Amino acid sequence: MEFVKVHGTGNDFVLLPDLADALPLTAELARALCAPHTGLGADGVIRLSAARDTTAADVFMDYRNADGGVAEMCGNGVRCVAKYVLDRGIVNGELVRVATRGGVKEVTVADRHADGRVARVRVGMGAPLPGPTLALQIDDLDGPRTVDVTTLSMGNPHVVLVVPDVAAAPVATWGPALERHEAFPEGTNVEFIAVPSRERVEGRIWERGVGETLASGTGSSAMAVAAHLRGLADRQVTVDLPGGELAIDWSADALFVTGPAVEVAEGRLAPAWLAAVVEEVPV
Repeated sequence: MEFVKVHGTGNDFVLLPDLADALPLTAELARALCAPHTGLGADGVIRLSAARDTTAADVFMDYRNADGGVAEMCGNGVRCVAKYVLDRGIVNGELVRVATRGGVKEVTVADRHADGRVARVRVGMGAPLPGPTLALQIDDLDGPRTVDVTTLSMGNPHVVLVVPDVAAAPVATWGPALERHEAFPEGTNVEFIAVPSRERVEGRIWERGVGETLASGTGSSAMAVAAHLRGLADRQVTVDLPGGELAIDWSADALFVTGPAVEVAEGRLAPAWLAAVVEEVPV
């Protein structure tokens, strides 16, 4: 079974090309692949398979987080999928339609390297669905604390907090407390933002089922939307994350994320290792 290690602004994945639908992506396989010492190490696993409806999409992105949980959508992962299929001629042209559990995402090439390989892509994330602003009580190190969060969906759930300094934000404590808060029975992604100007948002991310990550496409989208809804930022912003920068453009009915997609390595999973994880090993 072949694999490709990829990342988008430091949000890293194991990509499994499986256009023949030969390998079910189970929770056990995802956890094993993402394990940093006994697997390949990653924030999540992407199984790239054929689209069920080829009139609507070119490929399907089957995705699980590092804890094995299924995720509706991953913006950085979609960028990496688009790079993979375009660089290999699986899809020709400048547009890839990627089916996800959060809907079909259209990805267009923004920049190419001198040799023609895809460098940066632009992803249509769809329209954000803003939710209410909530005052939630969480257990902090100093005792109970009430925090104000903006809730919204980018095809998956998010809560966003405004903090004075993202570098000092209590991501490791407030992140898991909010991810598993009783207000979110299915769990939620958590973003911490500071807004130094109307054109720039700084942020850190606690990803549901993963922990703190260097970047997130849906998370950066949620940051930009929340900053605008709170009157702090414009609709076109640069989101500065630990893993790099993403450009967000939110029009009246759609939001777009532009950023890099990088391939790090490719190889084959050892048959004996794979056989210990899955019952039926594809050739």
